[in-house]
Amino acid sequence: MGIFDAMNTSASGLTAQRLRMDVASSNVANANSTRAEINEEGESEPYRRKMVVFEPEDKSFKSHLENASRLSTQSESSQGVKASKIAEDETPFKQVFYPDHPDANSEGYVQTPNVDPLQEMVDMMSATRSYEANVTSLNASKSMLMKALEIGR
Repeated sequence: MGIFDAMNTSASGLTAQRLRMDVASSNVANANSTRAEINEEGESEPYRRKMVVFEPEDKSFKSHLENASRLSTQSESSQGVKASKIAEDETPFKQVFYPDHPDANSEGYVQTPNVDPLQEMVDMMSATRSYEANVTSLNASKSMLMKALEIGR
């Protein structure tokens, strides 16, 4: 294990959680957007909720096997996290009766985004807590490295 691996792992977590916060804030900002995207038929449809999908940075079996058997001549790779994609939530849109709205259908219903502001706030709080935990881990790693350097003097 390299000297900076713990810091690199925390840094990857910081980056991932920052993206998660950005996506959640984008969802909240577009919670009332009824004309956000154009579908395959060329019709306007509401904003669709986005979600971040995470995966390990190094997930190949070979790398895990080499690290486990300590046969690797290089230092072990950092076992951080990365965002593999930003997926769209396929939950159906909400139907709201609002006949005066310009996007209302013939029956007076408007399709609204599938964004639940309460769920987005919970996701934002969870991402914030995870971000803070990664900052704490990064600071602890930094503190240990600084103490190790002081002992060497």
